[in-house]
Amino acid sequence: MIIERLSQLADPALCPRIVLKVGSALLVERGGGVRGEWLASLVAEIAEAQARGQQVVVVSSGAIALGAARLGLAKGGRASLADAQAAAAVGQIALAGTWAELLAGHGLTAAQLLLTIDDLEDRRRYLNAASTLARLLESGAVPVVNENDSVATAEIRFGDNDRLAARVAQAARADAVVLLSDVDGLFDRDPKDPGAALVREVAGIDETIRAMASGGSASGMGSGGMVSKLQAAELAGRAGIALAIVNGTHRAPIARALGQGTGTLFLAQRRDGGRKAWLGGRLAPAGVLTVDTGCADALAAGSSLLAAGVVGVDGDFARGDLVTIHSAKGDRLAQGLVEYAAADCRAIAGRKAAEQAEILGYAPRAAVVHRDHMVLL
Repeated sequence: MIIERLSQLADPALCPRIVLKVGSALLVERGGGVRGEWLASLVAEIAEAQARGQQVVVVSSGAIALGAARLGLAKGGRASLADAQAAAAVGQIALAGTWAELLAGHGLTAAQLLLTIDDLEDRRRYLNAASTLARLLESGAVPVVNENDSVATAEIRFGDNDRLAARVAQAARADAVVLLSDVDGLFDRDPKDPGAALVREVAGIDETIRAMASGGSASGMGSGGMVSKLQAAELAGRAGIALAIVNGTHRAPIARALGQGTGTLFLAQRRDGGRKAWLGGRLAPAGVLTVDTGCADALAAGSSLLAAGVVGVDGDFARGDLVTIHSAKGDRLAQGLVEYAAADCRAIAGRKAAEQAEILGYAPRAAVVHRDHMVLL
C-alpha cells in the first residue's frame, strides 16, 4: 500500500514513521523569540500522532534566528559565516530546550541530533546516524534534528532543512515527510497571483512542475524556498517516501491540512534499496561525466557507464568518489561511484575497451561507473 491522499498521513498502518520539518519563519518571531502558542499546538499534534501509534522525527530550523537575537547580531545572524556559526552555537541550546520542555509536557522525551552533510554523505557515518535514529524511535523518544550550523560552512552544508528532512527520512526509513510552509503548497504560478491554483497531487517532478517553483525564502529568516522543497520531494520520492507541503502558519497546522485536504502531496515514485537510496540522496558530487546520446539511452535501460560513451569529464575526483552523469544537453541522468580518478577518465573518454589497457598501463575495469554503484535520477 502507498500513500495517495493527505489524510493517510495520519494513518499509522500506512504511515507508521513520519518526518516533520519546521522552518525558522514559523518557529521564530521577527523579534527573535519563539512563537510559543503556535509551537505548543504543533507539539500537541506530535503527541497525538505518537499516541495513535506513529513515530515522529522533527527537523527543526531556528537556531541561527534565536541565537542572533540573543547576541544582538545584524541581519538575523546571517551577515557573515562567523555570525551564523556563533548564532547557531547559542541558539541551538535554546531551541533544544524549548522542544524538550514542550514535549515533556506530554510525557515525551526529546533527543537532539545535529548533523553535517558529511554525516550523511559518508556511508559509514550515514549508517551510524540511521542506527541512532532507529534506537531513539524504538525507545519512544522524539528526535529533533538540525544541521550543525556552528561548524558547517558554505562548502559543506545542506543549505536548507528541506533537503535535510528528506535525507533524514531516508536514514530513518520513514514513510512520509511533511514540510510546513508559509503557503498551502505548490501553486501553478506565483501564489500572489489571484488566478493561481493549488496543485494538490504530483505524480512525478518534471520541467513543468519545476517551472511552477520560485527560489528564495520570503521571510528572510530561512534559506529555503519552493525550489528546495521540490528537490526534497525528488530525494524522498526516489526512496519510496511520500512528501507533503502544507501551510504551517495556522495553529494545529497538521490537523487543518489533513482534515481539509489542503496541501500538495508528492507521491513516492519508486523504492530503491538502502544503498541505492543513499547514493541517490547524496548531495555533493566531486565531478561530472558527460555522455553521448547512445550512452544515455543505455544507462536508462540499466547498463553500466562505459568509457566509450563519455564525451566530457569535469572535476578533480579520485576512484570511489561520487560523480554525476549528465547528457550532452546538461540534463542530470544518474549519479554513482566512479571506478577511475579524473585523469584516467579523461585519458580513456570515448575509447573502446581494446584501447584502454595501452593508454592506462593496466587492465581496464569493467566500467567507468558500474550499474551496481549507480542510481538513475
